[in-house]
Amino acid sequence: MRHFPFFSALSAPRAQRAVKNITASAPFDNPAALAYSVGCFLSILRKVRPIFLHRKLWIILGLAPLLVAAAVWLELQRYARTPTAVAAEPQVVEIPAGQDFRTLASRLQEAGLIRNPRKLRILARLEGFDRIIQVGEYELSASMAPRAILEILASGKVRLHRLTIPEGFNLGQVADAAADAGLAARDAFYASATDPDFARQLEIPADSFEGYLFPDTYHFPRDTTPSKIITTMVGHFRSAVTPDWQLQLETLGWTLHQVVILASIIEKETGTAAERAVISSVFHNRLKKGMRLESDPTVIYDIPEFDGNLTREHLRAPTPYNTYQIPGLPPGPIANPGVAALQAALFPAETDYLFFVAKGDQTHYFSTTLAEHNRAVQKYQLRQ
Repeated sequence: MRHFPFFSALSAPRAQRAVKNITASAPFDNPAALAYSVGCFLSILRKVRPIFLHRKLWIILGLAPLLVAAAVWLELQRYARTPTAVAAEPQVVEIPAGQDFRTLASRLQEAGLIRNPRKLRILARLEGFDRIIQVGEYELSASMAPRAILEILASGKVRLHRLTIPEGFNLGQVADAAADAGLAARDAFYASATDPDFARQLEIPADSFEGYLFPDTYHFPRDTTPSKIITTMVGHFRSAVTPDWQLQLETLGWTLHQVVILASIIEKETGTAAERAVISSVFHNRLKKGMRLESDPTVIYDIPEFDGNLTREHLRAPTPYNTYQIPGLPPGPIANPGVAALQAALFPAETDYLFFVAKGDQTHYFSTTLAEHNRAVQKYQLRQ
């Protein structure tokens, strides 16, 4: 039998190692290593230069690394755009600080969001996603392709928690709402909202943010700090103040803080939009005449754990917010008013009313004299 040096060369240790590397390499474990092994094997073949190999075969063998790389790339692209499931419910996945990508890939597989963590690691490494994954809470689904999942994790488009603050919520209720939304512990939020130094930092002319936590619907990431939430709310409040409001402040000779105080009282006195400006007129008229405001909501604001029963003892108590006892406005807002209440406080209706009493149907009866008011109280309150 004729001896060919080609086969002798294959028995050499270097050739054996090259062949072993090629056959043992998993295409998706390390494509670069695979290509390198194929290159080493072909280098050996070129040194041997067996006489029976045709030139075309050498060309084919020379293209082998490119063909392998192309196959690997095509398979990765197929994997990258193929979801694990056609339809699936969203899942919340939290990426903590310091978590390595290998662990993340395994977690995604365990959650059923991807099929092959090794392929995901290779895809992320080749396309640079593994270095730019953002910390946070994400909403993902198995119906998303692996590349789409990587794009979301790298974009920082974290899951947002909705926080709705209705008009008239006081500071404690806002703290409760933030806690219920999963954004902040109630005590932590309340502490920030009653921090005098923080209030001064945001140029609030009071020791707390009562009145300035603007009613609106907000969306925050879960790790948002109470100070960030409060700063955002104050920003929304300031954006609501128009040039016309500034001019009206000058006309009235009032400060914005005084308007916020009155607006908070209006907000708590009525939920009927058509009455806000009329109730505002009653308070403006009483202030002009030096009359006490005598507003029940101001008394209630200063009662800890109010049980819904406002008594004569409450009305007689000499507390800072009891407008049955103190002249003028209370020392601060009693709630967080919305735009409509602020507008009403600034632009009261033109009336001569000095009194009003609830009729029991969410509206009020307005009077210009005490005698008329007493008759209305007798009709709508005492006979109930």
